[in-house]
Amino acid sequence: MFTIVLYQPEIPPNTGNIIRLCANTGADLHLVKPLGFPLDSAKMKRAGLDYHEFAKLTVHENFEDCLKALEGRRIFALTTKGKTHPDEVSFVEGDVFLFGPETRGLPAEILDTLPQGQKLRLPMKPGSRSMNLSNTVAVILFEAWRQNGYAGGV
Repeated sequence: MFTIVLYQPEIPPNTGNIIRLCANTGADLHLVKPLGFPLDSAKMKRAGLDYHEFAKLTVHENFEDCLKALEGRRIFALTTKGKTHPDEVSFVEGDVFLFGPETRGLPAEILDTLPQGQKLRLPMKPGSRSMNLSNTVAVILFEAWRQNGYAGGV
């Protein structure tokens, strides 16, 4: 399946929603510290309902540890600075989708390590700044899963 990486997420309900999404799609979720909330946050648990036990969650102390765990896999960053739309890429099982903190996005030092074609941007109307993190994760994850025939789904 696919892997979602949240780099320093800040808003617990977004992460809770993403945990539920991962549980329902079979995607793995990796969180990179520091987190903007404790993992036992009531707001995060409420958003994820009782899906936490069904999601595969890994927490990393830093981004380097996360990269080591995902070595050899294609990483796509979702960013407002991207030029490539998700429908222009053929996703394969094992691909990784990387998202930055809600208030600032991924730092340049991470984005600069990726080829331009692996910096993805969801299309939006002119003048729009960004979309909600959990919505963006859902859009890209379902596009990748759709491209792969909803493998493992019912």
